[in-house]
Amino acid sequence: MDADLLIHSAAQVVTCAATDGKPKRGAAMREVGVIENGAVAVCDGAVVAVGPTEVVQAEVTDPRRTIDASGHVVCPGFVDAHTHVVYAGNRIAEFEMRLQGATYLDIMAAGGGIIDTMRATRDASLVDIVAQSRVRLDTMLSLGTTTAEAKTGYGLDLGTELKLLQAIAQLDLTQHVSLVPTFLGAHALPPDYRERPDDFVNLLVAEMLPAVAAWYDRSHFAREGTPCFVDVFCERNAFDAAQSHRVLEAGKALGMKVKAHVDEFISMGGLPMAVDLGATSVDHLDTTTPQDRTHLAASDTVGVVLPAVNFNLGSADYANARALVDAGAAVALATDINPGSAPCPSMPLVMAIACRYQGLLPSEALAAATINAAHAIGVASRVGSIEVGKQADLLIVDAPDYRHLAYEFGGNLVSRVIKYGNIVR
Repeated sequence: MDADLLIHSAAQVVTCAATDGKPKRGAAMREVGVIENGAVAVCDGAVVAVGPTEVVQAEVTDPRRTIDASGHVVCPGFVDAHTHVVYAGNRIAEFEMRLQGATYLDIMAAGGGIIDTMRATRDASLVDIVAQSRVRLDTMLSLGTTTAEAKTGYGLDLGTELKLLQAIAQLDLTQHVSLVPTFLGAHALPPDYRERPDDFVNLLVAEMLPAVAAWYDRSHFAREGTPCFVDVFCERNAFDAAQSHRVLEAGKALGMKVKAHVDEFISMGGLPMAVDLGATSVDHLDTTTPQDRTHLAASDTVGVVLPAVNFNLGSADYANARALVDAGAAVALATDINPGSAPCPSMPLVMAIACRYQGLLPSEALAAATINAAHAIGVASRVGSIEVGKQADLLIVDAPDYRHLAYEFGGNLVSRVIKYGNIVR
């Protein structure tokens, strides 16, 4: 067997593979596929063999490059299933306001928050947005993220939303983190529509969504088979369940896949609404009721929890990831990296928080950050696990046991990042 790269003698190769091609649930989230003294062979950017070192070495003849991973873990690159990484500006002043007692919803109701970033993003050029976002993506890459979803939503008008999609496309083609685009035009009500929310929903449905669908059809994402999602913030001071349903249903009719921000601060019926529309994921879930956990568990929808938001906002009301897993839901993790509620680029930190405050075991956190996260953005056939035929998006971790990824925090155990079989960090 030909190989461009052979990684051998790893203390652990952790495949995160699922046996049925579906996201992991229940007890299966603890089964992350640990191969001691493991090896991975790569050819033409894809995994061609994975298993014990002596077996893989016997299959591979004269690899072009070898890496001795003795004492290290090899695992899949992290998949960040929910990000707002593409924007301009920052919200440092808002951070100080929260430290003095203002809540996220207080700031949002006063015209700050998302609207503040909207102003900065509208004013920024495409070149500036790409440059600022590239820095964040480079940091994410260094921390092990090799694939990420990227939302619009800081334009709230057609021109700026399309500018953000252009930025996402440019970044996907010119840096190493693979991106999956999501249109989040229904992120907040722009100032001109604050008293006319239904008029803004009409604009989204009649003009913005068709324009986004046309952009996607012309994009390299469509040519490569990468999905485009429609998303909505179903929350007080944003969009109610009926308005959210209109937006998501319209996007789905145009061929877009469905996501929804639900149950972050208040449970408003957004979860069952989105699940019943066939959503690929529902995200946040901090206030999800036991009844809705059961509804989620009975569906194919992935529940994405975002612990960096709660940590950043100083909230103890984390999503009950333990109860979600125990109910049988497919659970994923994500950073929610954004300028207001989660300026966090680190999936390992998210895993560490999820273990300490949401009841996940390190194995469950790793599954949630890899294969389940890949399912949450519709790319699990390509990434999220180390399996023959999948992209060789791999991490070499400076630890002998994968559990160190959640056990340690505040540093960076990722010593090498491999994308399509090439060392990029």
